[in-house]
Parts: sequence; C-alpha cells; structure tokens
Amino acid sequence: MRKIQMVDLKGQYEKIKDQVNSGVMSVIESTAFINGPEVHSFQKELEDYLGVKHVIPCANGTDALQIAMMGLGLQPGDEVITADFTFAATVEVIALLNLTPVLVDVNPFDFNIDTEAIRKAITPKTKAIVPVHLFGLAANMDEIMAIAKEHDLFVIEDNAQGIGSNYMHSNGAKAKTGTIGHVGTTSFFPSKNLGCYGDGGAIFTNDDELAHTIRGVVNHGMYERYHHDVVGVNSRLDSMQATILRAKLPHLDAYNNARRDAARKYTAAFASNEKIITPLVCDSCDCHVFHQYTLVIKDANRDELVKHLQANDIPCGVYYPIPLHLQKAYADERYNEDDFKVTNQLVKECISLPMHTELDDEQIKFITDTILEFVNR
Repeated sequence: MRKIQMVDLKGQYEKIKDQVNSGVMSVIESTAFINGPEVHSFQKELEDYLGVKHVIPCANGTDALQIAMMGLGLQPGDEVITADFTFAATVEVIALLNLTPVLVDVNPFDFNIDTEAIRKAITPKTKAIVPVHLFGLAANMDEIMAIAKEHDLFVIEDNAQGIGSNYMHSNGAKAKTGTIGHVGTTSFFPSKNLGCYGDGGAIFTNDDELAHTIRGVVNHGMYERYHHDVVGVNSRLDSMQATILRAKLPHLDAYNNARRDAARKYTAAFASNEKIITPLVCDSCDCHVFHQYTLVIKDANRDELVKHLQANDIPCGVYYPIPLHLQKAYADERYNEDDFKVTNQLVKECISLPMHTELDDEQIKFITDTILEFVNR
C-alpha cells in the first residue's frame, strides 16, 4: 500500500507536471512575474468557471477577506457576524480592521453557521454577515441572503474551503458558492481543492462598482501608477502561481468528484456504526466538495483515536480544537457559553480523515478498518 497522505500534492502534480512545468518555464522566460498575462488569463478563466462578472486575484485568502471588507467601506465599530467554528482568519481580519466580531454557533448537522443564531445576534450596529462554507459544504445561502435583505446587511462569503461547490436555491437554480453574496473570497493555499504551490487568493463579485474599488485596494489604492485614490494594500497573485492554477482549473470538477467518491466510500464503511456520525453526502446535488471529510465520534475518545491513527501511520486532523470565542485573542465578556453548545461539543468530537484526489480503495479500507477497530473495542 502506498503511504497515506493527508493531502497528496505530489501524486496530483505527477498527472499535470508537463503543463505545470512548461507554464512555470514560460513565466520565467517572460520575466512577467507580477500582473503578467498568466494572471489576467487565469482571472478570465475563473470568471467563466464561476459564472461571476468579476474575479480579482490577490496574495492569499486572508487578504481576500480583509480587502472585501475594505471594499465595502465597513467602519471601526461596525459589527460583523460570523461562525465560531472555523479557522481564525475569518475573525482575524474583522479585528484587524477594528470592526467588532460577533461569533455565533453552528448547526450540528452540517457545521455551518446557524441562521437562527444570526437573527438573534443582529443589533443596530450590525453591518455584515460572513458565512463560511465549512469543509466544502454550502451554507444556507437562501436564508442568509433573506436575513441580509431584511436588515440591509452585506454578505461576504468565505469560500476558502468550498470552491467548485454548487448551491441549489429553493427555486431549483444553481450558483457557485462565493458568487451569491455581495462579495465572495477564496484561498489557493496548496492543500485547497484548487491550490497553487505557494500562497494565493481571490475575491469575487457581480457588483461593478465594488469590483472597481477592490481592484484599487489590492494594488496600493492605485488605478493609475503613483495616483493613490483609495487606501490600499499590496496583495497580488504572482504569475508563477497563476500559471499553476491555470493548469489545475480545468481539472477542478474532476478533483471534486474524486473527493466525493472517496467520501461515499468512507461513509459506506461507517454506515452501520452508531459511534460514528458521517458528513452529508448528496447523491442528488453537488453542494459538497469535501475539502475535509470530518467525522463526529460519539461514545469514544476522539483524542485517543487520533493517537491510534498516528500509531498506524494514518494522518488526521482536528479542525478545530478550540472555539474562536475561547481563543485568547478573541475572547469577549459578551459571550455566553450557552450560546455555543454545538461548537463546544464539536471541538471535542470532530476528526478529519485524509481527503484528496489520489486516495485509492486500499488506503480507504485500511483507514476505515483502523477506525472501526478502535471504536468497537
């Protein structure tokens, strides 16, 4: 059996290395390292793939969130609601801009932001909602957009884990996650479903005016060289990363389908075990792209399971071990533990298994057999 990787980037590279290598050499020979033709081509190709009017590439996914908020003109003291159960970058940028983070609980069935918790958290100071399409599963965007419309709020989609996921609206229409809110963001960190070989990110919007503002923000506030019209930052996707993303983008749907297939095999293996709660796997839609395949372990010790897997050379992850509202940087006396019952339980019970495009049946069987051996003791 091949060595099990949490993410097998080398195996993925082997299948596209000719295109990647030729693209990288082309960039080197052109010396157009910043804002070169590869960046502009990737931007257009991603716009076409997502069905969105504007893609603005940037340096990483965290910058993408910060720039989106800057573009919307949010002001210090404005409240921004987001999920307690996610990576810190989402709340980090809120704090960096001197906005006020408002953390709320998530649903127990899909780990995405609880829309009722959003409603309860809205105050006259609330200006935006940041839903996270956690682990690659689309959040309830119809309800979130309805809440936003009712209260005149912006919606900033954190799509760092969900690129390629399709959200099905209640009327049957489909849209790519990241393109439904006022603005969406993503990360091209190497382990993402569409990842480069360094850092990278992008912002999406169908709003022409907002796109214009954001294009200035990412480039020191300039639309014309040395003319600084808005306060900006230096956040650009470099041409080397763009050419790698161009090589991968045509394969993104196949990559996501491979992840779904692996998820189905995992779920089938665990189906009859009451101690293991598996994530939602839809056969009727493609709303989940399985950036992570995350289990909830009941009536068994999750941390001991981690040790058991490590002892058998099976990598795993605990995403996330500490709720954001209990992190030292984001603790706030406003928070009540009773408002985070789901998150507080998930951090004790969640475990993410190897998930990538190169998983094979032998590896999946070894992983699932090893887990079942532990929980059935």
